[in-house]
Amino acid sequence: MEHEEQIRLLIYFVTLFLVLFAEFRIPRRERSAPILQRWRVNLSLVFTYTLLLRFCFPLLAVGFAAVVEKNGWGLFNLIDIPSWLILLLSVLLLDFLIYLQHALFHKVPLFWRLHMVHHSDVDLDVTSGVRFHPIEIFLSLLIKCLFIFLLGAPVLAVFLFESILSTCALFNHGNFKIPEGVEKYVRLVLVTSDVHRIHHSVVRSETDSNFGFSVTWWDRLCGTYCPKPEKGQKNMEIGIPEYRTPSYLSFMKTLILPFIYKPFRLTLTPDNEK
Repeated sequence: MEHEEQIRLLIYFVTLFLVLFAEFRIPRRERSAPILQRWRVNLSLVFTYTLLLRFCFPLLAVGFAAVVEKNGWGLFNLIDIPSWLILLLSVLLLDFLIYLQHALFHKVPLFWRLHMVHHSDVDLDVTSGVRFHPIEIFLSLLIKCLFIFLLGAPVLAVFLFESILSTCALFNHGNFKIPEGVEKYVRLVLVTSDVHRIHHSVVRSETDSNFGFSVTWWDRLCGTYCPKPEKGQKNMEIGIPEYRTPSYLSFMKTLILPFIYKPFRLTLTPDNEK
């Protein structure tokens, strides 16, 4: 674990390179906005919250797990079960709790105002997987640390969970095509880009589905799984209905979006319009 940060960065950049390569070789959808404009905003958000996290939080999730483990806090430090089972249960429960957190950020209006920055991207690609408002990143870290504290999740489990989470976020936001015959089997376990793209639809019922980051099990078990979008993968619209114009793609407007946001309106179907 002394090389934890270097290992995670290596995994992160290898995944990033592979997804980028796939996006340019086998794109799934045509882009609707200038790629450099979107990337500038998305990468500026990453840079901002990364600097703020380093400045404000001396311990991130793995470091906090080390403190929890050292002090014997949490459920798994109080019960006597095999270490391999603690490791497995910790990774699974952390993933499920993050699924619940994601659903909560959609259902609670105050949290949605922050999370909508992630959904305001009008296209979906690998950089969308890191497009989050800095305040949401802070809240997510605090909630994650609370989960780690309550569970007593060991350092290795948190390291594995964080690595899986970041890798899957890059993978399932990617704009690349998986052959249909393969994708239908992959999605039985993993959240593919076709599954997660539905979650970014402008249609509210589709936005409020497919909350899982890594596996599709939680959505299937909790009844939030949506297998296909109403308009199909190539015709579906992505983003926030009220804010799909290029003028709202700037970095500063993205930062203040939670504070000027009007309530989410359902998109009208042709039948409703009549």
